[in-house]
Amino acid sequence: MTRENGSVRGIVYAALFGALTAAGAFIIIPLPPVPITAQTFFLNVAAVLLGGPLGAASQFIYIMLGVVGIPVFAGGKAGLGVLFGPTGGYLIGFIIGAFVIGFIANRKKDAGLLWYVFSMSIGMVIIYTIGVVQLSFVAKLSLIKAATVGVLPFLPGDILKIILAAIVSVKLKNRIKV
Repeated sequence: MTRENGSVRGIVYAALFGALTAAGAFIIIPLPPVPITAQTFFLNVAAVLLGGPLGAASQFIYIMLGVVGIPVFAGGKAGLGVLFGPTGGYLIGFIIGAFVIGFIANRKKDAGLLWYVFSMSIGMVIIYTIGVVQLSFVAKLSLIKAATVGVLPFLPGDILKIILAAIVSVKLKNRIKV
């Protein structure tokens, strides 16, 4: 395979995972207090399978779908204004988090389930941090209050998604070639 073919394949996979992340906004498990969506599940799998740069590209594609007006953000929202709103930091964090997850996940040869859980956990900390900072700023909340409303309700679902994404990533890692 030539490098050009590998690059095209990687871009196709990035676009596919961007679309899957968008679709993940509509895959909802209605659990109290906060429903679980599949967005970060697809983000985590994309980052591990595609690596840092392409994993980040997949999330950039997802965000651009929403920015151009396709209602792919949580709650069926779309538009550039969402990036500047209270939840925009989480979306921006998707790109950086995916890059870091992919970077860490691929640093270890023959990485397994625990390494993927570790890399995904670090990525989620990054996503939460950027999200909480913007939520605090836009909603004029203290950082503690922003973390209380913007992280704590989502932790159980994100822990579950990280475990499931790590299992899927272990199963698919040697089947997806970029």
